Amino acid sequence: MSILENKIRTALEKKKILLMTHLVLGYPSFAVNREVIRQMVENGVDLIEMQIPFSEPVADGPMILKANQEAIANNTTVRQCLEFAAEITAAHSIPFLFMTYYNILYKFGVADFVGRARELGITGFIIPDLPPEEGGGYLELMRKEGLAPIQIFAPTSTEERMRLLAQCGAGFIYCVARRGVTGKKTDFDREFDSYISRCRSATSLPLAVGFGIRGRDDVARLEGKADIAVIGTETIRLVDEKGAAAVGPFMAGLR
Repeated sequence: MSILENKIRTALEKKKILLMTHLVLGYPSFAVNREVIRQMVENGVDLIEMQIPFSEPVADGPMILKANQEAIANNTTVRQCLEFAAEITAAHSIPFLFMTYYNILYKFGVADFVGRARELGITGFIIPDLPPEEGGGYLELMRKEGLAPIQIFAPTSTEERMRLLAQCGAGFIYCVARRGVTGKKTDFDREFDSYISRCRSATSLPLAVGFGIRGRDDVARLEGKADIAVIGTETIRLVDEKGAAAVGPFMAGLR
């Protein structure tokens, strides 16, 4: 069992469902990132994925795309993101993950990037554009360093595909709630329930559900179905509209 999975299962002994949040590093600034993370942790968030900005974030919707573009326009660098991660993991005890795209790792040097992340206290990566068939070296390095290469299920995934992804993954499985990119509202209906049942049958890893989770009702609907609710776009929208101070009360009200 990976360090990340162990931390998740320990947290689930005390909570019906965990909360994972997402933010884009350098957007709107590292100072705002720092305050948002503090409020998230103090108000019960269990895991945080920190996105290293990339010019073509193909899995992300308009709001997160804009955040990536503005972070890059503000001259946010990968090394700045690593330095910030070192500060954050030292300050907070919950698990932190990196979310980004494979070109970031490739240009940095995959082995160097994975090793540096382990030194920083990062527990896993989410790399949406790297299928396991093309990521053998990456998967081996992640196992060697004790980090979790999070794999992604989608409603279009076959049972065979899910089993393959589960075999290559660790920590948890990220279940995309619907087709498309991040940001749109998701209907947690009978079709969704059938999909989550297929996910459960394919793996013994904890299940995280993301894409379109916007509030307390959505989180409540996932209790008993998923282990982790992922809130991404909604947090970025909240910071844009009301500022970092609004994050704490929003997180506190999700469960």
